[in-house]
Amino acid sequence: MINRREFISAVGAASLVSPLARANSPALIKPPRLRPGDAVGLTSPATAAFETEPTKIWVDALESLGFEVVLGDNYYNRHGYFGGTDADRASDLNRFFAEPAIKMIFARGGWGAPRILPLLDYDMIRANPKVFLGYSDATALLSAIHAQTGLVTFHGPSPLNTFAAEHFRRVVMNGESYTLSNPTFITENTLVQTENRIRTMRAGKATGRILGGNLSLLTAITGSAYLPDWEGSILFIEDVDESVYRVDRMMTELALSGVLGKISGFIFGRCTDCDPGGGFGSLTMEEMLAEHIDPLGIPAFSGAMIGHIAEQFTIPLGINVDMDAAAGTITLLEPGVT
Repeated sequence: MINRREFISAVGAASLVSPLARANSPALIKPPRLRPGDAVGLTSPATAAFETEPTKIWVDALESLGFEVVLGDNYYNRHGYFGGTDADRASDLNRFFAEPAIKMIFARGGWGAPRILPLLDYDMIRANPKVFLGYSDATALLSAIHAQTGLVTFHGPSPLNTFAAEHFRRVVMNGESYTLSNPTFITENTLVQTENRIRTMRAGKATGRILGGNLSLLTAITGSAYLPDWEGSILFIEDVDESVYRVDRMMTELALSGVLGKISGFIFGRCTDCDPGGGFGSLTMEEMLAEHIDPLGIPAFSGAMIGHIAEQFTIPLGINVDMDAAAGTITLLEPGVT
């Protein structure tokens, strides 16, 4: 089975060109908030759903919040390692956006979402705004839909634990404007917080539209029409199972393509299982990020609850936020839903 990283490297190398100009970004569109009893569509726009139990867990979690869950027609299709052909996977997304009864769509991850971007009906999606949620490989879909339609999309997990469920409710059900901050966790056996710590890279505050997601997927579609205008934005990134030199390579791509030069703030979530790897004298993740971000002179911090971790924030892409790098907080200045 071919490695996801090999695909991403090939696609990223082919797209290493200057970002397309977007003088007229689409107007921001917010989807209606979710309510108990709403129907939620589950899709597999990337890797095949090889086993049924993980999906059953997602269904149970969503039903526990009062939603009716509908699987895409092609959800359990298989085309090699994909959840069906590109046309199959795009068809489920297009159908769910067109179906008035479906109020939210959740996209599974893996690898394959960038392949279906040209097959989505963006005019139809713009005319039928609804909550679209996912992370990891779904970053490509979140970014493309937002860039092409102006729809606020949501970077976050299925609500499988109390932390994720709380932020899911507050963002997509209650439509709250509030501050996202890592939980304080000091036990009777510790003197200081040892988990979920924030590291301030450069103190300061910034305001802008929050955009971002999985670094591998953002760089895989660099140079295409499926990335938003980064001017003045707050960029957040995360990744999983990448060596420091690979993250360095992707950060270099963001720099060379002009993305880093446009942002007003930087947030690094988690890079899970991202070790320096073999070889002599590797840079640490901290050192490598500093070499890319320090020269920008912008507020920056790392350690936010964003990434391939069990407890994650739900972040509405495209809305205005305040970030405070010293406090390690993200304040939503407006709701992501209507």
